[in-house]
Amino acid sequence: MTGAGVALREFTADDLDAVSKVYGDPHVVEHLSFEPRSRERVAATLSHLIDAAGHEPRVEYSLAVADAASGEVIGVARLAVDVQHPGQSSAQLGFASRPDRWGGGLAAETGRLLFRLGFEDLGLHRLWGARSPDNVAAARLMAKLGMVEEGRIRGHLRVRGAWRDSVVHSILEDDWRGAF
Repeated sequence: MTGAGVALREFTADDLDAVSKVYGDPHVVEHLSFEPRSRERVAATLSHLIDAAGHEPRVEYSLAVADAASGEVIGVARLAVDVQHPGQSSAQLGFASRPDRWGGGLAAETGRLLFRLGFEDLGLHRLWGARSPDNVAAARLMAKLGMVEEGRIRGHLRVRGAWRDSVVHSILEDDWRGAF
Protein backbone atom coordinates (compact mmCIF):
# COMPACT_ATOMS: atom_id res chain seq x y z
CA MET A 1 0.00 0.00 0.00
CA THR A 2 1.65 3.22 -1.14
CA GLY A 3 1.05 6.91 -0.58
CA ALA A 4 2.89 9.97 -1.86
CA GLY A 5 5.62 9.84 0.77
CA VAL A 6 5.43 6.43 2.44
CA ALA A 7 4.63 2.84 1.59
CA LEU A 8 3.48 0.09 3.94
CA ARG A 9 4.89 -3.35 3.26
CA GLU A 10 5.49 -6.66 4.99
CA PHE A 11 8.61 -6.96 7.13
CA THR A 12 11.57 -9.13 6.17
CA ALA A 13 14.52 -10.29 8.27
CA ASP A 14 16.63 -7.71 6.41
CA ASP A 15 14.74 -4.94 8.25
CA LEU A 16 16.46 -5.63 11.59
CA ASP A 17 18.80 -2.62 11.52
CA ALA A 18 16.02 -0.25 10.48
CA VAL A 19 13.57 -1.49 13.13
CA SER A 20 16.32 -1.29 15.75
CA LYS A 21 16.69 2.42 14.92
CA VAL A 22 13.01 2.86 15.80
CA TYR A 23 12.42 0.53 18.77
CA GLY A 24 15.89 1.07 20.22
CA ASP A 25 15.65 4.87 20.31
CA PRO A 26 14.72 6.33 23.73
CA HIS A 27 13.06 9.36 22.07
CA VAL A 28 10.80 7.14 19.97
CA VAL A 29 9.65 4.89 22.82
CA GLU A 30 9.31 7.70 25.38
CA HIS A 31 5.50 7.58 25.12
CA LEU A 32 5.16 3.92 24.14
CA SER A 33 4.44 1.02 26.49
CA PHE A 34 7.98 -0.35 26.55
CA GLU A 35 11.60 0.61 27.20
CA PRO A 36 14.11 0.96 24.34
CA ARG A 37 14.77 -2.51 22.97
CA SER A 38 18.14 -4.13 22.41
CA ARG A 39 19.04 -5.44 18.96
CA GLU A 40 18.43 -8.99 20.23
CA ARG A 41 14.97 -8.05 21.52
CA VAL A 42 14.14 -6.30 18.25
CA ALA A 43 15.23 -9.43 16.36
CA ALA A 44 12.81 -11.52 18.44
CA THR A 45 10.03 -8.97 17.88
CA LEU A 46 10.70 -8.88 14.15
CA SER A 47 10.61 -12.67 13.98
CA HIS A 48 7.21 -12.63 15.73
CA LEU A 49 5.86 -9.98 13.34
CA ILE A 50 6.97 -11.91 10.27
CA ASP A 51 5.42 -15.10 11.68
CA ALA A 52 2.14 -13.34 12.57
CA ALA A 53 1.78 -12.16 8.95
CA GLY A 54 1.24 -15.78 7.90
CA HIS A 55 -1.52 -16.64 10.36
CA GLU A 56 -4.99 -17.42 9.04
CA PRO A 57 -7.18 -15.68 9.76
CA ARG A 58 -4.77 -12.78 9.98
CA VAL A 59 -5.53 -10.45 12.87
CA GLU A 60 -2.23 -8.56 13.22
CA TYR A 61 -0.89 -6.33 10.50
CA SER A 62 2.51 -5.07 11.63
CA LEU A 63 4.05 -3.40 8.63
CA ALA A 64 7.24 -1.62 7.70
CA VAL A 65 6.82 2.07 6.95
CA ALA A 66 9.17 2.79 4.06
CA ASP A 67 10.09 6.01 2.34
CA ALA A 68 8.14 5.82 -0.92
CA ALA A 69 11.02 7.17 -3.00
CA SER A 70 13.99 5.27 -1.55
CA GLY A 71 12.35 2.22 0.00
CA GLU A 72 14.29 2.85 3.23
CA VAL A 73 12.39 1.61 6.30
CA ILE A 74 11.75 4.59 8.58
CA GLY A 75 9.07 3.27 10.91
CA VAL A 76 6.65 0.64 12.10
CA ALA A 77 2.87 0.61 11.66
CA ARG A 78 0.42 -1.77 13.30
CA LEU A 79 -3.25 -2.60 12.97
CA ALA A 80 -4.49 -5.34 15.29
CA VAL A 81 -8.04 -6.65 14.91
CA ASP A 82 -9.86 -6.83 18.23
CA VAL A 83 -10.41 -10.58 18.60
CA GLN A 84 -11.50 -10.54 22.24
CA HIS A 85 -14.93 -9.28 21.10
CA PRO A 86 -15.76 -11.27 17.93
CA GLY A 87 -18.08 -9.54 15.51
CA GLN A 88 -17.36 -6.04 16.76
CA SER A 89 -15.41 -5.14 13.61
CA SER A 90 -12.79 -2.96 15.22
CA ALA A 91 -9.02 -2.76 15.42
CA GLN A 92 -6.35 -0.91 17.35
CA LEU A 93 -3.74 0.98 15.40
CA GLY A 94 -0.41 2.57 16.15
CA PHE A 95 2.79 3.65 14.51
CA ALA A 96 6.24 4.95 15.31
CA SER A 97 9.02 6.39 13.20
CA ARG A 98 12.60 7.54 13.49
CA PRO A 99 12.96 11.03 15.03
CA ASP A 100 14.79 12.36 11.97
CA ARG A 101 11.53 11.83 10.03
CA TRP A 102 9.24 13.59 12.54
CA GLY A 103 7.37 16.71 11.48
CA GLY A 104 7.24 16.04 7.75
CA GLY A 105 3.67 14.74 7.51
CA LEU A 106 4.68 11.10 7.14
CA ALA A 107 2.87 10.07 10.34
CA ALA A 108 -0.40 11.51 9.03
CA GLU A 109 0.10 9.72 5.74
CA THR A 110 0.86 6.48 7.59
CA GLY A 111 -2.37 6.92 9.57
CA ARG A 112 -4.39 7.45 6.39
CA LEU A 113 -2.87 4.29 4.87
CA LEU A 114 -3.80 2.34 8.01
CA PHE A 115 -7.35 3.71 7.69
CA ARG A 116 -7.47 2.43 4.09
CA LEU A 117 -6.26 -0.97 5.23
CA GLY A 118 -8.81 -1.15 8.03
CA PHE A 119 -11.85 0.31 6.31
CA GLU A 120 -11.38 -0.58 2.64
CA ASP A 121 -9.37 -3.80 2.69
CA LEU A 122 -10.62 -5.36 5.93
CA GLY A 123 -14.12 -3.86 6.00
CA LEU A 124 -13.87 -2.79 9.64
CA HIS A 125 -16.30 -0.41 11.34
CA ARG A 126 -14.07 1.25 13.97
CA LEU A 127 -10.37 1.98 14.35
CA TRP A 128 -8.93 3.21 17.62
CA GLY A 129 -5.63 4.09 19.20
CA ALA A 130 -4.37 4.91 22.66
CA ARG A 131 -1.70 7.46 23.55
CA SER A 132 0.17 8.65 26.60
CA PRO A 133 -1.54 11.72 28.09
CA ASP A 134 1.81 13.53 27.79
CA ASN A 135 2.13 12.84 24.05
CA VAL A 136 0.84 16.15 22.73
CA ALA A 137 2.13 15.47 19.21
CA ALA A 138 0.06 12.26 19.02
CA ALA A 139 -3.02 14.14 20.25
CA ARG A 140 -2.61 16.73 17.48
CA LEU A 141 -2.01 14.00 14.89
CA MET A 142 -5.09 12.02 15.88
CA ALA A 143 -7.24 15.17 15.73
CA LYS A 144 -5.77 16.01 12.31
CA LEU A 145 -6.70 12.52 11.12
CA GLY A 146 -10.30 13.03 12.25
CA MET A 147 -10.10 10.75 15.26
CA VAL A 148 -12.34 11.63 18.21
CA GLU A 149 -10.94 11.66 21.74
CA GLU A 150 -13.16 9.21 23.64
CA GLY A 151 -11.66 9.38 27.10
CA ARG A 152 -9.00 8.38 29.54
CA ILE A 153 -8.28 4.89 30.85
CA ARG A 154 -6.84 5.40 34.33
CA GLY A 155 -3.88 3.28 35.43
CA HIS A 156 -3.98 1.45 32.10
CA LEU A 157 -0.33 0.44 31.62
CA ARG A 158 2.61 -0.22 33.88
CA VAL A 159 5.52 1.52 32.18
CA ARG A 160 8.98 2.14 33.61
CA GLY A 161 7.90 1.04 37.08
CA ALA A 162 4.81 3.27 37.33
CA TRP A 163 1.16 3.11 36.30
CA ARG A 164 0.26 5.31 33.35
CA ASP A 165 -3.07 6.43 31.99
CA SER A 166 -3.96 6.16 28.30
CA VAL A 167 -6.14 8.47 26.22
CA VAL A 168 -8.26 6.67 23.60
CA HIS A 169 -9.13 8.13 20.19
CA SER A 170 -11.23 6.52 17.46
CA ILE A 171 -12.63 6.98 14.00
CA LEU A 172 -15.63 5.20 12.49
CA GLU A 173 -15.88 4.09 8.89
CA ASP A 174 -18.67 6.62 8.16
CA ASP A 175 -16.58 9.46 9.63
CA TRP A 176 -13.60 8.41 7.52
CA ARG A 177 -15.61 8.12 4.30
CA GLY A 178 -17.03 11.60 4.89
CA ALA A 179 -13.62 13.15 5.60
CA PHE A 180 -11.47 11.44 2.98
